[in-house]
Amino acid sequence: MKFLSARRRNPFVAVLLLVAALGTVGITYSTVSNIQPAQAALGTQTQVEEGKKLYLEGCSSCHALNAQGTTNGPTLLGVGAASVHFQVATGRMPLAAPGAQATAKEPSYDPEQIAALTAYIASLAPGPAMPTAEDLDYSDADVAEGGVLFRINCAQCHQAAGQGGALTQGKYAPSLMEATPQEIYEAMVSGPQSMPKFSNETLPIEEKKAVTAYIMALQEAPSPGGLSLGRLGPVVEGLFMWVAVFAALIAAAVWIGIKAR
Repeated sequence: MKFLSARRRNPFVAVLLLVAALGTVGITYSTVSNIQPAQAALGTQTQVEEGKKLYLEGCSSCHALNAQGTTNGPTLLGVGAASVHFQVATGRMPLAAPGAQATAKEPSYDPEQIAALTAYIASLAPGPAMPTAEDLDYSDADVAEGGVLFRINCAQCHQAAGQGGALTQGKYAPSLMEATPQEIYEAMVSGPQSMPKFSNETLPIEEKKAVTAYIMALQEAPSPGGLSLGRLGPVVEGLFMWVAVFAALIAAAVWIGIKAR
């Protein structure tokens, strides 16, 4: 009995027990946090089956029969419902033609088909779920904070006014002037094209709402001076004025020359 009591009081044994307990908690939390997004995105069994049919018809030639990917398309295992909905609802997928970057266009599927495809891909492996109505409610978000976050994380590619910009090798950051709150959220959590992913650990939901509020404010901002010129600042505005003035002077000189004949 004394021997067992001594073992229990051994600090080394206590440390081992603490490490084992912490490891168990960490593994359990990781498993639950990875499974929940996928479960939240799953539709009915009918949706999943319909989505599988649509996938085999329109997507499997590039992404393989089991969505594990090919040389023509990446794996879709673990991309999550948010990524699928963003790509398909904006018409980026299916690709119209190979290129440096998928271009937004009219979607090839109706909303019910998009929901079915999303449900099927989400059923294959855990991944970022589509946002809820609460996730997209930015009515109480801090626009000023969103502007700061946007300039830190997004303006390098999308430009401070959200007008988009060129990247390398023919790629580009698209304009955000027509993006919806759902598209903004799904892009942040899925990281389409060259965009990095902003998980809820990296950028909490409240900060995502603030960024969304800032982008919506940019979309709704008036242009009391006339043309916004992309809101790129005084350099562009000055260049525009120089071009306009020189064009007017040239037109006046030509008119005077014609009248003098």
